[in-house]
Amino acid sequence: MNQAITHTHADRGGEADRWTVWVRWASVFAAVVGLLLVMSVLPVGEAIERLESWITSLGVWGPAVFAALYVVATVLMLPGWALTLAAGAIFGLWIGLATVSVGSTTGAAGAFLISRYLARDKITRRFGGHPKFRAIDRAVGEGGWKIVAMLRLSPVVPFNVQNYLYGLTAIRFWPAVLASWVAMLPGTFLYVYLGYAGRQAAGGITGGGPGGVGRVAMIGVGMVATLILIFYLTRLSTRAIRSHTQVLDLTEEIDVTENRQGQKKPIGKWGVIAMTGLAVVVLGAGVYARIHPQMITGLLSALAGPPAVAMTEAYDKPAADQEGVFDHSPFDAILSKHVDADGWVDYGALAEDAEGLDTYIASLADAPFDALGRDEKLAYLINAYNAFTLRLILDHYPIKSIKDIPSAKRWDAKRWGLAGGNSGGGGTYSLNQIEHELIRPKFVEPRIHFALVCAAYSCPKLRNEAYTGEQLEAQLRDQAVYTHTHDRWFRFDQAKDTVYLTALYNWYGGDFESVADSVLDYVADQVPDLRASMDSGRVPKVRWLDYDWKLNDVHNAP
Repeated sequence: MNQAITHTHADRGGEADRWTVWVRWASVFAAVVGLLLVMSVLPVGEAIERLESWITSLGVWGPAVFAALYVVATVLMLPGWALTLAAGAIFGLWIGLATVSVGSTTGAAGAFLISRYLARDKITRRFGGHPKFRAIDRAVGEGGWKIVAMLRLSPVVPFNVQNYLYGLTAIRFWPAVLASWVAMLPGTFLYVYLGYAGRQAAGGITGGGPGGVGRVAMIGVGMVATLILIFYLTRLSTRAIRSHTQVLDLTEEIDVTENRQGQKKPIGKWGVIAMTGLAVVVLGAGVYARIHPQMITGLLSALAGPPAVAMTEAYDKPAADQEGVFDHSPFDAILSKHVDADGWVDYGALAEDAEGLDTYIASLADAPFDALGRDEKLAYLINAYNAFTLRLILDHYPIKSIKDIPSAKRWDAKRWGLAGGNSGGGGTYSLNQIEHELIRPKFVEPRIHFALVCAAYSCPKLRNEAYTGEQLEAQLRDQAVYTHTHDRWFRFDQAKDTVYLTALYNWYGGDFESVADSVLDYVADQVPDLRASMDSGRVPKVRWLDYDWKLNDVHNAP
């Protein structure tokens, strides 16, 4: 006969309890590994960089503002784990730890003061009659800051609840705050470390390069060591609380039933089973994401990528004798001297010859934009984008990738001067604005994605000549041919009936579909073999090539 009985934690079988604890921690570890694997595929870095860009724009006030946000979240009893993870990702391990520690401790102190002086009656009505609170009140009255420290280390009472409960006890303000600060450091360190490790996974694993995976592996070892330390401290504090207070006896009662053999078995096993199952699912998703990154990145690119635009022709194409011309020969000389036939740049030599580049960049602000014809305008904007990118790299050289440049100083930095005019809308722009506001919406020309170069290995090759209005059509056609005859951007495996495409097609699919029925149709128009295969009725599978952000430096050439 099954009979429900109530037992405290002390009545449980020791072996079963230890087994349950280890299963829980193993599940947490498996889930963390799975999340890191997923993060290594997802564009987590891009999301973090946008937040980082805003924080960086605040200068030295960035950590202070972030800490202030943490204070508000703590006082409002909002979960702080997401902010803690973000701090590790944005600021790194030590600055992130300091920022969260200041924010969480200040928030806890604020909640303490609110509870003691501003909302004492309301909070007392909410918690004062609870047996758990009475046990905490008695324990704190007897043990003072030591009990506060033990409770902060143990997950017995939620962090946000503790912040307000201590204001109702007899403990003084500063002992409570200082004990909380010290005791919260291990847990804070763990979550900041997880955020830091996630950022490294997102950049290190996908970015590749010497030491990339090894660096992430070392960070993972450190994370495991941190988890073990937190586990040990939690057990010590929990034992201490059990021996000195009745808090655990009041919070850890569980129901058990007898099985057919008469053994008492916790109903809580289903919670453990559910936790383990969830961890297995997360770990499996992480492994799948690493094996099939194209599917994950493809889905996300469809959901969130570069801004979609409607490509339209904003400028008329005048007769040849009416078209103004801008002199790009200074830029042409720079490119022919420092860029080889395959687009690799000798940045070291260019840095010593930067005066010519700067002179050309300065001249762009004085171009007669309104007098230029349609093709001259487009050539002008493409050259400007590429020249500005070269200058951006030189400003931070030597670097391994354009992504080594802080995001606030990279594509969104408004620092590049362009010509004025009624239709040109001259002024100071960012690289993103030049591409997404001045070029894409005003020219029905998707081949610009084979001409705009962001200084990465997987970007189209940088021509070793400047674009001109007169030669623009031939130059863009040549860029398209080059892109579809080099396996950095295109491969067609007829045996497997699979096309491997540059991620540019994935990010800017709508631009290519503005002149073709589909991305695949556009590609087929560039590749006769693919067109012949599709005309025969075979529709190949599409796979996206990994985008390598390594610098297009001559030293990185294959």
